[in-house]
Amino acid sequence: MKLKISFLVTMLAIFFMAKTEVQAQVDTQSDTDFNELSETFLQRIIDKKDTQDLQDLLANTSIEELDNALDTNDKRLAFWINIYNAYIQVILQKNPELYDDRGSFFKLEQIKIAGEMVSFAKIEHGLIRKSQWEYGLGYIRKWFPNKFERKLRVNEPVFNVHFALNCGAKDCPPVAIYQWERLQEQFNIGTKRLLEKTSEYNSETNVVKVTSLFSWFRGDFGGKGGIKKILKEYEIIPSTKGVGIKYTNYDWTLDLDNFIEL
Repeated sequence: MKLKISFLVTMLAIFFMAKTEVQAQVDTQSDTDFNELSETFLQRIIDKKDTQDLQDLLANTSIEELDNALDTNDKRLAFWINIYNAYIQVILQKNPELYDDRGSFFKLEQIKIAGEMVSFAKIEHGLIRKSQWEYGLGYIRKWFPNKFERKLRVNEPVFNVHFALNCGAKDCPPVAIYQWERLQEQFNIGTKRLLEKTSEYNSETNVVKVTSLFSWFRGDFGGKGGIKKILKEYEIIPSTKGVGIKYTNYDWTLDLDNFIEL
């Protein structure tokens, strides 16, 4: 009799342990659509409405919840671009003097997401560019990214992000609300629009003037050869043969509320 009771107690203990473990796994799943949240975040900024509840939700979620929700590369790209652009607006509209020291501003850990304080540099170079060293011109990866970065970064970085991220400067791309379902379409429209605006091709000298973004992140574009292919693809230059490239100066004047629909 004692043996049977002992067996039943053991089996009940195993049952409740298993149930607890399953419940813990369920609890890590989130009902929040984080892509929709990121879109709403930007839309409220455009509409000049309060966003504190969305900021609180982002701050108090977990790495696991975000990781599970952002289950495709396009979801991660769209989410992080929207979040980066949204917080640029939120922080600089409140404290524009922070932009006086841009180097410190981008490195400052001032955004709370999933319980961690992160910087704009972390979002751009760690999460969106997949752990690139920010001074490596797109050729050097970071050696030891932390758990937050490893879990939440994109799987496949794309060059188009450089024509979607808005860091607050006048020469930055305008802010659009990116939807993961049509992300590639929006990337193409946004890239073409910015290249047409910032590029100037001289057919007599066969030289094209382009944004400094191409120089700062040249590895992301595939080097000089890749840059020429992109310019030809978007009909900025007629051919890649013998084309010279000059990079224009970047206007860092603070320019917020620069929105566009794509």
